[in-house]
Amino acid sequence: MSDQVRRSFERETNEQIEVRKEKLSELSKKGGAAYQIGFKPDTDSKTYLNLYESKSKEELETIDRLHRMAGRVMAMRDFGKAGFLQVADCSGRFQCYVNKAVLGEKFSIYKDFVDVGDIVYVEGTPMKTKTGEVSLKTTQLELLTKSQRPLPEKYHGITDKELKYRQRYLDLIMNETTKNTFRARSKIIQMIRQYFNQLDFIEVETPMMHPLVGGAAARPFKTHHNALDMPLFLRIAPELYLKRLVVGGYDRVFEINRNFRNEGISIQHNPEFTMLEFYMAYASYGDLMDLTEDLFLEICKNLNEGKESITYQGEEISFKKPWERITVRDSLLKYAGCDEATLKSRDQMVTFLEGKGFKPLDVLHGTPTLDELVIFAFEELVESTLTQPTFVTAYPTSVSPLSRRNDENPEVVDRFELFIYGREIANAFNELNDPDDQYERFIAQAEAKLAGNDEACDVDMDYIRALEYGLPPTAGEGIGIDRLAMLFTDSPSIRDVIFFPQMRSEHHVSSEEKTEE
Repeated sequence: MSDQVRRSFERETNEQIEVRKEKLSELSKKGGAAYQIGFKPDTDSKTYLNLYESKSKEELETIDRLHRMAGRVMAMRDFGKAGFLQVADCSGRFQCYVNKAVLGEKFSIYKDFVDVGDIVYVEGTPMKTKTGEVSLKTTQLELLTKSQRPLPEKYHGITDKELKYRQRYLDLIMNETTKNTFRARSKIIQMIRQYFNQLDFIEVETPMMHPLVGGAAARPFKTHHNALDMPLFLRIAPELYLKRLVVGGYDRVFEINRNFRNEGISIQHNPEFTMLEFYMAYASYGDLMDLTEDLFLEICKNLNEGKESITYQGEEISFKKPWERITVRDSLLKYAGCDEATLKSRDQMVTFLEGKGFKPLDVLHGTPTLDELVIFAFEELVESTLTQPTFVTAYPTSVSPLSRRNDENPEVVDRFELFIYGREIANAFNELNDPDDQYERFIAQAEAKLAGNDEACDVDMDYIRALEYGLPPTAGEGIGIDRLAMLFTDSPSIRDVIFFPQMRSEHHVSSEEKTEE
């Protein structure tokens, strides 16, 4: 049986891999070890270079401080009885000078067993080469991990996007730009946490497996809990749980959370994604517009040396306050060539959209309402035109099941979506805290689900019960962390800012996936 299993999972090999395995075998025969532990570096490359770059070659010759360093060999230059190793660690790259006269027997490790891609440990003192490059005069060299696979050719690196996303570890080894992208993403998340902590928000964690679908309009992933013998859904949003906490007395809460939506994959969509969601009692959605402007501007300045703008895909994006604020209907008048009469007539809206080349009656569920047609027109004709940060407000009540109605016009809700570079970045609204109104909205969603809308949410009677205890006037917002990272790292695809984006099985990759970027 073991051989049968082994044949099912045969490892790839080629001539270069076999050569490296032969080196492993030879090293073992000589009593050496290729997978060692116990060697701890005390200096990284960035620190090392900062210490010595400003010093002269002669000054370094007088310094006998011993540095212990480690990393992956990225290049080798051999000169017989001496050579150079370029080594990459977590903070950058440094150069090692190896010499047989200094290393003695250990020189054979460098000469006979080390390849590009191997992980090594080195000790030595600072020096500068004839060309002025800070290096480490190596006095000890250990092979810590043998790389059985050769790295891609240096000057071409990884150009295949699918390979970059599928083998992210290799992409990170070869591309410093990729490492910097994810460093920036981490820094953005740190800044968000710091920003909300300063405003007295409390960071919380809520369930990722839900008994009901709620908090957003999306198809869920379904699973099953064996011990409880009950169906569960991976969360599409944490909203209803977070608002339960506001009912419970936490006036300011936020969660940086993973959400899962059973939808298509594109340069803007991944089935598993990260959101910032926060709720603020005794605030309005207008307050959240001000907060969002302030948060984004602070992130921009911190990442760009105080500048209030960035360049994204060749387009300058300014975060200078204030940003444009416009209603859904006014945006159709301004950007789509629609008129007032069309906005009031379902039939005229259908005709208008068909004149623009769309077939809304074939795309939308059942018999679309005027509100649904208006949103369809906005999504197809306006969104892509909103390059600079723009708050779009006054969404129809019928398409906003969790938002509070506007006091002056109950046909719309107190809600905004933020668009930058034609993409939705955030969604916010005054929370609906009337349990009777919320119950009726849930019932409407249940009817929509029965009619075939697989993105409609479930009726959450426990949430109704929570509202019956009383939710203070509250505003809440969700911000897409992945899209935010795309924006501030000038990344064209969401896959560029997610370490391990969802992809088809490696053995069932279609031509469509390879070209969908």
